[in-house]
Amino acid sequence: MQWDKTQLKKTIRKVIGEKLLVIASNREPYIHTYREGKIEYIRPVGGAVTALDPVMRVCKGTWVAYGNGNADKAVVNSKNEIKVPPEKPCYKLRRIWLTKDEENGYYYGYSNKGLWPLCHMTYTRPQFDDVDWAYYKIVNQKFANTILGIVKNRKAFVWIQDYHLFLLSKLLKEKAKNIVTAHFLHIPWPNPESFRICPQKQEILEGLLSNNLLGFHIRYHCGNFMESVRSELEARIDLERTSVTYGGHETVVRAFPISVDFDEISASSESKAVTSAMKKLKYEFSITDDTFVMVGLDRIDYTKGIIEKISAIDRFFEKFPEYKKKVVFIQKGGLSRMHIDKYRELNDKLNNQVEEVNWKHSTENWAPVIFIRKHMSRDEIIALYKIADACLVSPLHDGMNLVCKEFIAAKNDLKGILILSQFTGAARELNDAIFVNPYDREKFAIAIKEAVELPQDEIERRMKNLRNVVRDNNIYKWAGKFLEELKKI
Repeated sequence: MQWDKTQLKKTIRKVIGEKLLVIASNREPYIHTYREGKIEYIRPVGGAVTALDPVMRVCKGTWVAYGNGNADKAVVNSKNEIKVPPEKPCYKLRRIWLTKDEENGYYYGYSNKGLWPLCHMTYTRPQFDDVDWAYYKIVNQKFANTILGIVKNRKAFVWIQDYHLFLLSKLLKEKAKNIVTAHFLHIPWPNPESFRICPQKQEILEGLLSNNLLGFHIRYHCGNFMESVRSELEARIDLERTSVTYGGHETVVRAFPISVDFDEISASSESKAVTSAMKKLKYEFSITDDTFVMVGLDRIDYTKGIIEKISAIDRFFEKFPEYKKKVVFIQKGGLSRMHIDKYRELNDKLNNQVEEVNWKHSTENWAPVIFIRKHMSRDEIIALYKIADACLVSPLHDGMNLVCKEFIAAKNDLKGILILSQFTGAARELNDAIFVNPYDREKFAIAIKEAVELPQDEIERRMKNLRNVVRDNNIYKWAGKFLEELKKI
């Protein structure tokens, strides 16, 4: 069965019926900002927004999220709601407001100094602070109060997203019996040895085990979670059913590999807006038809392997200088979490690294690395995929990574090769990529050479297979399978 919007609508009617659908996430799908005295909107980068926005356009529910755009308050109604997407409104965005102290403690503190490095095996030490934990609990309660106010006495399905809201399900269930909850984690779950260092491990596990359904990207993360429960709680673990019973409540644990809206991206890649954006990008970066273009799109985050990626490119030009002036790498790097020291240090290190590599290899009218920091529209991002001959996706640890799937969906002409870290969840699906270990600089450089020299018929064969995988396992299948599992429960 081919999953699409129509099939998902049918599944939603069967599973949810008359229930109210609420998605809860820290990040909002649209951010309103002031620019030159006018209000504009942007779509933030990140897997959760990329995946869930097309689902919500079909479901037409309510998305509850933290509003952090400087014009967000100016566009909502008296209930702090706005219909989105702006160009074709079809679902509600309910914004929650946080104080500076709440944002600093809950988001920058506990979520991103503590939980983020805890869950990613990148040798960055987690920092757990009691004040940050207190704010994490306060904000989770704020989300719970808002959702309870929306749901009231109606039956509802609340679909909770990611690591910022680990306590939310328990807070909802304590107040309302008319709510079914499911939680999907967009990042990896650590092994038990790593998780055990978390001072609040019991509260976090109890929060997650209040859900009816708990989803991860891959089975390995499911196994890590269940082993964490086995190590920390007196719970009954059913390996055959893949479920945990704690305090008389059963939570089913399943793997749901997340994806993208293949058809939408594929169609957009043929649009006039994308064609126009391609011409502008080629002109801006002096790209000719003879240039082999490699691209990377990442938030500036130590888990994404950007330092390792540029280091491999440096080594590529050291080993194979004949490719100078013939190959260029364009890295789109979105600034992220700059209030945290590790992120500021990474940003400074990247600036220095790009400058050093370009100084080392550049000629009078060519530089090997182009670093884009400005915000790019959706059309511009797809245009960047379109002009790329190769996409470099090199996280040191990642739950799934949707950049690689977006790149594949945009390559209607089959002219592109994916270089993919073996430490992504996507590596388990995308078998026709060229796989790399981002920690192995030498072999990474050789993999780049392999991509540059790959015959066109082999490139097309690989891309055709990759496109079939992403087409068949699109975002609607991910959401549909999640809901079908919920129906069984």
